Amino acid sequence: MSHATQHVVDTNRYAKCIEVSKRVRFDIDEDVIRGRQFDFSRKFLPDGLSKVGELTFLNPEQKKFLSQIQGRTYANTFGLVERFIAPKITDVSRDHWLGDQVAFEALVRFTDEELKHQELFRRLDRMAAEVLPAGYEYKAQPNEVARAVLAASNWAVLGLICHIEIFVLGHYRSSIEPEQAICPLWKDVFLHHAREESQHAIMDEMEWLREDAKLTPEARDKAVGDLIGLVAAVDGILQAQARSDTDYFLLNAGSAFTSEQAQQIHDTVLKAYRWQYIVSGVQEPRFLEVLGSMITAEQGARINSALAPIVQS
Repeated sequence: MSHATQHVVDTNRYAKCIEVSKRVRFDIDEDVIRGRQFDFSRKFLPDGLSKVGELTFLNPEQKKFLSQIQGRTYANTFGLVERFIAPKITDVSRDHWLGDQVAFEALVRFTDEELKHQELFRRLDRMAAEVLPAGYEYKAQPNEVARAVLAASNWAVLGLICHIEIFVLGHYRSSIEPEQAICPLWKDVFLHHAREESQHAIMDEMEWLREDAKLTPEARDKAVGDLIGLVAAVDGILQAQARSDTDYFLLNAGSAFTSEQAQQIHDTVLKAYRWQYIVSGVQEPRFLEVLGSMITAEQGARINSALAPIVQS
């Protein structure tokens, strides 16, 4: 019979997360919004994330509008994933309740910050709704999605969360931070978001490894299957949203497109969403290193073959 190993809690790393959390902590109104509105004369998402530059038949105004739709969905999707992140982090903090109080405090702060981020993203959606044309719809229901995600094994959910919080940082560093032309308020939102998420990513790794240490090889193998299932569920959400956002764009873009162009817009939006929420994360070296330290070559091959259709698209 295979036994799981004992995992040692690194109190100092949790303490460092608390220290940085206190330093970068933000208030939604005082530090981020500061009485401002979105600048709708500018793009929201940079082209590196939105892929609108690939749609060469769109005029600059249409590219900007499509980036604003995608930006609104980007904010709503973070609000969605934080709906299951906060309960899961509360859940795993249970192991520290009567143990390491530094780790417990760090995870309580983590949960508190995620609740604040949810409120921030709800605010952004309301601000976008005041100016963008009526009819935009965010298809996924956060509570339903969270309920489905939280039914998976701890290991799989922590893996998904770790993947999300690592790609947040990747998007900010590689695409959002260097982009000068996007809406300044939108950029500030994701600066402050990334600063807090950088602590979360560290704790995600620690909690995921701690969970992994509890598992037998058989349980881990099953958990790998759960993680593959969660990624497939995320892809289903992205497919529905890409269709919805494309229809909304076509209705409000101010010109008629051929059926080939409409299909190309849809395919590019889906490609962008898959890049944003799946591919960019699974290609992050930091994520691959943590995952790779826990799984066998055969499990890695299973994950790769499940991801192949998404990556290739």
